[in-house]
Amino acid sequence: MGRNIRKRRSSMATKAVAASAALALGGGGLIWANFYASAHESNSGQNSTKAATAAAQVATISCPDVGQKLTNVPNGAKQGVATELANLDKQITEAYTRLASTRQAQAGDAGFVQNAITGPLKEKRAATIDRIRINIQRSGGQFNSSLSQLAACTTQAANTNAGQAGNGQQNNNNGQNNTGNQNNGGQNNNNGGQQNGGNAGQAQNGQGGNGPVAADFVDITKVQANAQLGVGANGAKANGNSGSRGTFTSSCGTNGNDNHNTDNVIVAPGVTNGAHHLHDYVGNQNNDAFASDQELAGAGTSCQNQGDKSSYFWPVLRVQDGSQDFDQNNDGGGKEGNVGKILQPAQAQIKFVGNKKGKVVAMPTALRIITGDAKAFVNGNANANVNWSCTGFENKVQLETQYPICPQGSQVVRTTNFQSCWDGQNIDSANHRTHVAFVQADGTCANGFKAIPQLQVRLVYNVAAPKLQNGTVVNPYAVDTFPENLHKPITDHNDFINFFSTNLMNKMVNCINTGKKCK
Repeated sequence: MGRNIRKRRSSMATKAVAASAALALGGGGLIWANFYASAHESNSGQNSTKAATAAAQVATISCPDVGQKLTNVPNGAKQGVATELANLDKQITEAYTRLASTRQAQAGDAGFVQNAITGPLKEKRAATIDRIRINIQRSGGQFNSSLSQLAACTTQAANTNAGQAGNGQQNNNNGQNNTGNQNNGGQNNNNGGQQNGGNAGQAQNGQGGNGPVAADFVDITKVQANAQLGVGANGAKANGNSGSRGTFTSSCGTNGNDNHNTDNVIVAPGVTNGAHHLHDYVGNQNNDAFASDQELAGAGTSCQNQGDKSSYFWPVLRVQDGSQDFDQNNDGGGKEGNVGKILQPAQAQIKFVGNKKGKVVAMPTALRIITGDAKAFVNGNANANVNWSCTGFENKVQLETQYPICPQGSQVVRTTNFQSCWDGQNIDSANHRTHVAFVQADGTCANGFKAIPQLQVRLVYNVAAPKLQNGTVVNPYAVDTFPENLHKPITDHNDFINFFSTNLMNKMVNCINTGKKCK
């Protein structure tokens, strides 16, 4: 299969193709039925066994994220380590696909998952982690031996977020208010007519077979007000009535030219399909897995101001209405459970704001920032940074763990506020996170970090409201995900690579620091 990259979509590719109400997409899609057999049914005495109950409750595979544990990778080892990290993701995808296609065998053998899936996966991961060790040590680096203990994976139920079990709230460093969105999870599930356990009995589990499910949605009109949009760790706003109060807006379009691929040049440079899901790209037009900084700097841009060649990219949103898009048979698309019609944003608003306590400094060229976590459903919420809402409700309700069902005339909104503190030295870090941070509770940057303009991305979509019927969701929408993350809304994320010209970056900083509104 060729690279899953898309620049311009033909008219034929956008036409809806009739699809059955079955759980599968043709052409290599993930195929199985009764993905969440009910635990209550298992106890009903009708040909049930403990093995069948256990198999029904196993929804996905949860593996420790080795990449987020890396703290120092020598330059000479970076490409080799990135390749091996991508291999870990590929191994999980393959194991998850096997998990999804062997439900009958799991029902008849309580040891099947361990013996045939997670056991062999552990062996593959151990060998891959050892190759990471070799790459680092050959380049003169120190390998943290505790990483070798991350080879083993576990199975996870559909109604349990690894980060919520025993933890209920987000980590303080994730840039979201602890008292807001996370606590809504229980309320939202009740308001949506589905408790967390409601996942268990749903035979229909999304058009691709791996989500979303009814419990992933909530009627936003029934959610208690909780919004504190734009807050940082411990509720601190990035900007306010003091400090640097200006703004800079960059108009870069809504990806109307269909610039898509399933790569991620930040976390998996040189690796085709490193993301295992499809991205929208606006701004820089040459971003793929093989793009060098020099190529990105010389690329064209979709931004009106040609001095902004930065790359802004995020997972596409799809509506699972039975239609199939251009990538139905491709890696990262239908082959990995990312199915349905790709939705182009009606609006893609890109804005930079200041710091509550003081002035901001210029971002360095080629600075990379990842915000949110594409694997948050299995990783836990420590790096989650998610805001789902509807137009007319953004100042009232922001959701993390559920997609909103918006009332008539209201649009779905995804809002992302990036980290706005920089270590002053590095354009990236081994885990792609520690070189940047969110502001502290008082709005300042900690540990000698410097305040930089905070990127805020607001995406608005025209999408028909899904319907909840008899414990299932009809015509749901969902973000693309790694297949084992089941299209959960908590996995939404956003990526940025700075390629503003020096002059335009200086203009941005001046506008923000002097309280002006510029574009």
